[in-house]
Amino acid sequence: MLCSDDHRGGSTCRALVAGLIGIACLHPSSASAEGFGPFPVRNFNPLQQLVLNMPGDRAAVLEPGALDVRLELAETAAIYSEAPPGATASVKFETLRNGLFLRYGATRKLEIALEVPVLYRYTGFMSGAIEAVERATTGISPARQALSHVSYAYSISRNGQQIVSGTKGAVGLGDSTLQAKYQLLNETSSMPALSLRTAVKLPTGNEREFFGSGSPDFGIGIAAEKRLGGRWILYGNLSTVLPTGRIAGLPLYPTISGMAATEYLWSDNLSLTLQFDYYTTPFRHVGLEVFDKGATEVVAGFNYRIAEQWVWQMYAVENVDFITGGAADFTVAVLFTYRYRT
Repeated sequence: MLCSDDHRGGSTCRALVAGLIGIACLHPSSASAEGFGPFPVRNFNPLQQLVLNMPGDRAAVLEPGALDVRLELAETAAIYSEAPPGATASVKFETLRNGLFLRYGATRKLEIALEVPVLYRYTGFMSGAIEAVERATTGISPARQALSHVSYAYSISRNGQQIVSGTKGAVGLGDSTLQAKYQLLNETSSMPALSLRTAVKLPTGNEREFFGSGSPDFGIGIAAEKRLGGRWILYGNLSTVLPTGRIAGLPLYPTISGMAATEYLWSDNLSLTLQFDYYTTPFRHVGLEVFDKGATEVVAGFNYRIAEQWVWQMYAVENVDFITGGAADFTVAVLFTYRYRT
């Protein structure tokens, strides 16, 4: 969905942003709150996410001996309908991404992590709500109109040959990721905290069902964060990924991603986050936007500490119109994190 008038339901994004701003304008309780960090958003394009993503993260590392166990459930609606000369793309489905994320404070400066996702591809449940929003705002998108007669589609062809197809109801393991983060600088009154991030994607995913790429990828990046006043925290990430192998027989190229986020600390237990993410695509000159276009997206949501060791988070992702054509239609996610301290 887009925050513009290009027929993909822009009112959802505006409602999310307006809601956050409206809540932030109310008077919060007096508290010295701790930030929760940016949302761990990735590029949810069903093909581009097969290459390593380095989701949004804060610069601060866990204290030594602390262990975070996080479960993320992310529901993504994807819809593309293209027929340029020599190629076709008919994509209409939803993916439930179940991610188990383990993060451990190894030393005062070093944090290591492992993420293992499980993917489920099916017709989904968001199509009706998305279509209702489009009807009430910009009108039904061209892709949704073209695929109105089908409930599920996943077929991409190029030069007369089908290069991508996926089974309805498929369930499978995705590619796992090993990560490490080393804090280079602690935050001071004038300087932000700064960390070096590295990641390796392991080819554990089902390549036949396009849940994995079949090859390892390598990533490196930096993360920064700075507190402003008593209640605002700014976050920034910049990363690059070097993929290997091929996807659907297509060569892969290095990607760049960036993230900027603002977190407003409402109280000790509640914060509101507004985030912007940018991704380049790992594909070049395929002739289809689902491959060739990157994504610029806005993310809005909240973080709530249910109990001392439990955190509940929810966010929604919507494409904005700096780049159009490659982003997934809409994503909503819920996360639960338990922090164990030795």
